[in-house]
Amino acid sequence: MLQTLTTPRGETLSGTPWQVYPRPQMRRDSYINLNGEWDFAVSSEKPATFDMSITVPFCPESRLSGIGRHFEEGAPLWYRRKFVLPEGFRRERVLLHIGAADQTAEVFVNGQHLCRHEGGYASFSVDITEALAEENELVIRCTDDLHDQAFPYGKQVRNRGGMWYTPVSGIWQTVWLESVPEAYIEKLNIENHGASVTISTVPPLEGTVNVEQLGQFSLENGRVTIAPENPHFWCPDDPYLYRFTLETAQDRVESYFAIRSLEIKKVGEYPRLCLNGKPWFFHGLLDQGYWPEGLLTAPAPESYADDILAMKRLGFNTLRKHIKVEPEEFYYQCDRLGMIVWQDMVNNGSYRYFRDTVLPTVGIQKRNDRLLHRDERSRNAFRHGAADAVNQLKNHPCICYWTIFNEGWGQFDSDRVCRWFRTLDATRFIDTTSGWFRGKNTDVDSRHQYFGKLRLKGDGLRPLVLSEFGGKTWRVEGHIFNPGKTYGYGACPTKEALNEAVAALYRESILPAVEKGLCAAIYTQVSDVEDEVNGLMTYDRRVVKPDGDTMLPIAQALRDAMEKTVASFEKMG
Repeated sequence: MLQTLTTPRGETLSGTPWQVYPRPQMRRDSYINLNGEWDFAVSSEKPATFDMSITVPFCPESRLSGIGRHFEEGAPLWYRRKFVLPEGFRRERVLLHIGAADQTAEVFVNGQHLCRHEGGYASFSVDITEALAEENELVIRCTDDLHDQAFPYGKQVRNRGGMWYTPVSGIWQTVWLESVPEAYIEKLNIENHGASVTISTVPPLEGTVNVEQLGQFSLENGRVTIAPENPHFWCPDDPYLYRFTLETAQDRVESYFAIRSLEIKKVGEYPRLCLNGKPWFFHGLLDQGYWPEGLLTAPAPESYADDILAMKRLGFNTLRKHIKVEPEEFYYQCDRLGMIVWQDMVNNGSYRYFRDTVLPTVGIQKRNDRLLHRDERSRNAFRHGAADAVNQLKNHPCICYWTIFNEGWGQFDSDRVCRWFRTLDATRFIDTTSGWFRGKNTDVDSRHQYFGKLRLKGDGLRPLVLSEFGGKTWRVEGHIFNPGKTYGYGACPTKEALNEAVAALYRESILPAVEKGLCAAIYTQVSDVEDEVNGLMTYDRRVVKPDGDTMLPIAQALRDAMEKTVASFEKMG
């Protein structure tokens, strides 16, 4: 029997959930949060009456939504919220923003159909100005059908279990309103060039950029490059942010940027991933981003900082955000607190356990992917979702690495996809095929290994990264979601056994491989998730399993090993 688990943040919720400003890198004074209680119904047509209520932004499958069930696949979910704009709020235009709705969403205001959006992990906006009245009815219709694998769906499946999780549908991020002038900044782009950044507006607008630490700069045709004389570089040890205000003739937004460089340099016989000009060991964890009471949605925005700080206290500097796009609050906290993010795209297409996991696990890791997943609708949906993710997130300095495909799941024509992906963002490392089935176009030699002795040595052609490994299990009684199942990669009967097993992996396999070209190691994973009991925290985030006395020396040893390698090369040179 499944157990009810609650995180500390989920236990103390009250009032309207998720009131934090949802777009930290483009903040305006204008803001109305529409989270909270909405009318809700499931119906093939717009219902005459709404017979349920739901708490937004939590999906109906979650306990925090007040419903706690999954409806029939493809069933239309109807949300209704009435609102009156407060006096003085409305300027020329009023925009409705929806953080994410799984999988398609249609928006109606006062009976007018205003838009249809596809993609369950991307934010979208709609201008509702012309449909407004004194009293307003907002209706959102969502549909999600996991039978249709064209849309990116991530780790959610109809029949959860093992490494697959409870499916979600409907709205699962903040819904909000803002009012803007006629000529407003639709999008802010921040391009990091190493020792400088370029800030630009869409559409191109004239104005000024006032950087707190540096002074005032002028936008020319909506664009300005800022190159501090003595740049303060961002890194996990010193997550320095330059905060600024951008003003045009009619509009004003607050934002921030960071200065950091990413490059691949050969050090001795091996290429290395470098941060701010120096080889850096990316000591990381797989991060699924699931929560027992909210599923895809954290119970509170502060939950992200809790997780990030808990992992930093264990010495980690990187999170691989696994097959999920989070609300921007997550990335802001990583920017602010100093946690590097490796961001996965959300997979779609078919997954076959024997083809995509069993065969490559035993060493059959080559196949021609040009002819796989040939359905053009599925390919287009993946490209669309990937483009949305990159465009939505690429201003965040914490993101240093993109993963396109994971373990062959939904993979197609990876070399061509990689070339296309570089047109979206060529400033970060790209892992085209995490795990196996590598083509020619990728920045890294990316491997996964959970079984057998780790044999890690770079080939001298690309930086070697172990993008998944570990996954040791320890069941903490009273904190288990599914007492009848334990999914992971090696059981440990006690806390002490877990500490030793994890330490042995790093001591015997990871540390010796640093001098042989290893640049990164991503342990599975931050927390337990449903049947998976292979996290460093329990699913309810109440127990941190390994000791800091075990993990912190590992982090220091990895840093020392990388520095020793670099020092040895410099001495030889």
